[in-house]
Amino acid sequence: MLMKYEFLKILRRKSTMIVMAVSLIATAFLFGLPIMQYQTYDQDGVITGLDGISYTKEQIAAYSVLLTDGYIAQTVQDYQQLFANPDNVGFDGTEKYMIGDAYWNFVAPQEDLLRMISGNYDEPGISAGYNNKLPVLDMSDGAGFYQARDTKIETLLNTPSRAMSDAQKDYWRNLNSDVDTPFQYGYYEGWKVIISCFELFMFALSAICIVTAPVFSGEYQAGTDAVILSAKYGKTKLITAKIVAALLFGLLAFTLHMVIAFVLPLMAYGIDGWNLPLQITNTAIPYPFTFMQATFINLGVIYLVLIAMIALTLFLSAKMKSPYLVLTVMIPILFVPLFLSTNGTTGAYNLTLFLLPYNSAIPEYGKYISWQIGGLVLDLFSARAALYIALTVIMLPLAKLGFKKHQVSA
Repeated sequence: MLMKYEFLKILRRKSTMIVMAVSLIATAFLFGLPIMQYQTYDQDGVITGLDGISYTKEQIAAYSVLLTDGYIAQTVQDYQQLFANPDNVGFDGTEKYMIGDAYWNFVAPQEDLLRMISGNYDEPGISAGYNNKLPVLDMSDGAGFYQARDTKIETLLNTPSRAMSDAQKDYWRNLNSDVDTPFQYGYYEGWKVIISCFELFMFALSAICIVTAPVFSGEYQAGTDAVILSAKYGKTKLITAKIVAALLFGLLAFTLHMVIAFVLPLMAYGIDGWNLPLQITNTAIPYPFTFMQATFINLGVIYLVLIAMIALTLFLSAKMKSPYLVLTVMIPILFVPLFLSTNGTTGAYNLTLFLLPYNSAIPEYGKYISWQIGGLVLDLFSARAALYIALTVIMLPLAKLGFKKHQVSA
């Protein structure tokens, strides 16, 4: 009953209704924006919105194939044959590129695939582009596509600037060994939109922190702290009820945001591609995940960030006399990474930034980011999960103790 009362107390606040309404509308708008702004092209011009999405889906459907070495070699040779005809090639002063029917009939429908194939043969950190790379690739001995991938990854692991230990290299090699080959290619636009927009969930998270900030400090501000702390269960069950109610509200509110954010793009783009490997966006990705697995693994990390940020908000709420003071601390914690950027994947500065709340919403699937503690190696998702679980475990008891030990003003 106490928990129900505290939950309804949060829910019925006018500020809760306003903040949640604004947040839900913002989430719908932000995740719906890629649909409204979507555009592609055919020979007649631009195709926008749902019509453009339907056109793209039809185009890619013809290339939903297993990317065997034989298929890749044939695709590159077909490209080279077209490129060898001067009538099919344009030049802008710096780069040659396919034009006319050769572009619209061969390149345009599978441009992302050609870009992925050519990128597989680039050195780490270099992107020559398919216009420059594909015409000069030697396919006489076969594509050697997956061998080239292994070589690229090995080069990446041994880059001196990464300064990886042998244990870290072995960790990434073992993870890469679980990636199934050959890759299945296909249409995955809906999942790509969700993955590229993950950091937008931080606005929903900040709204939940705004709503939970008064849980304890609101009692100080209203002068009801003396009544609560002097009540029979004021220092025991009631504090626990407040914490549980805040966590329950946060989880339910965030789940509602998540449902809206997922439903909009998946309704517009379709769920196609859920079982395709992440490697079809970048062959060097080390995680053996499908798009759906990758989406829900990162979503799980965001939920852990959410719970930890609610716990931190409750701790600050128990220690500060005003919800506004709580938010002056929480908002910078949530959004300071917006003004900071990483300059690599190693070093204390970069590794710290990757763990901050805002950055923790961004998957960074293609980056080989790891921490080593003794003989234990943690990848990005494991490190984030461990950090925010630990933060939750620390902050929740401190929040309870902070309100329990609060000295009521005379």
